[in-house]
Amino acid sequence: MLKGISKIISPDLLYALARMGHGDEIVLADANFPGESLNGNVIRCDGLEICDLLKAILPLFPLDHAVDTPWSMMKPTDSKNYDDQLESSYYHILTGFESDINEAEKIERFDFYQRASKAYVVVMSGTAKRFGNVILKKGTIFL
Repeated sequence: MLKGISKIISPDLLYALARMGHGDEIVLADANFPGESLNGNVIRCDGLEICDLLKAILPLFPLDHAVDTPWSMMKPTDSKNYDDQLESSYYHILTGFESDINEAEKIERFDFYQRASKAYVVVMSGTAKRFGNVILKKGTIFL
């Protein structure tokens, strides 16, 4: 056990976060995302929601301020069954850790898949809401 680290951060996820470098990306994927077929580095967090993962990861993970926006979401292909509050929930969590962050970059579905295939890691969550996928770009720590 370690102090100060959320209990939902598994050893595999903590290891991946620590090994990522500046500019590397992590995908927090919803339950429908084809993570296993897109990327060889997948961590399963099936029982967890992306909102909870964001709250656990962001105290440990600096976002990249060298880019316009260090977070991206998959652009919905339709509004049917899309929860438009999802992005505002993510944004609210992100601004709790990084107050000067812009709104999400929206990436078309197949472009999102392409970017996810190049990400350092894909974390498969239990989030059942459609188009709930998020990419975070890691920054640096300034001491």
